[in-house]
Amino acid sequence: MTRILVLNGPNLGRLGTRVPDVYGTQTLDDLRTVLADDAPGHDIDLRQTDTEGEMLGWLHDTMDSQTPVVLNAGAWSHYSYALHDAVEMVTTAGVPVIEVHLSNPHARDEFRHTSVLTSVATGVIAGFGFDSYRLAVAQLLR
Repeated sequence: MTRILVLNGPNLGRLGTRVPDVYGTQTLDDLRTVLADDAPGHDIDLRQTDTEGEMLGWLHDTMDSQTPVVLNAGAWSHYSYALHDAVEMVTTAGVPVIEVHLSNPHARDEFRHTSVLTSVATGVIAGFGFDSYRLAVAQLLR
């Protein structure tokens, strides 16, 4: 059994009601079900926080436990150097981190075009809604 941590940052707990024309109408509970159905027999641990320090702690734990990560850092993707440094520590330790985005950041506001995580992430998948997560999990299970 493979364990994968699926981490979600600020405002993603509001999926289903937050700007549905951009993020869709499905919730994180819906995502949890989709990922569990896609990866039977594997431990998909989906979490969400609006607290950056909690996210940093989770990433530090993944480095120690060698647990691969799917990361949707939300707005932190665009400015959190603390998160950049944590992801860099994880990937430098040989643990894959796949950055995901529900929407295509390049088709949105200018400030969303740059992610400070991309340069240290193992890979990036964006613009496919929940399928961004599904593709990331499938890649980590390969």
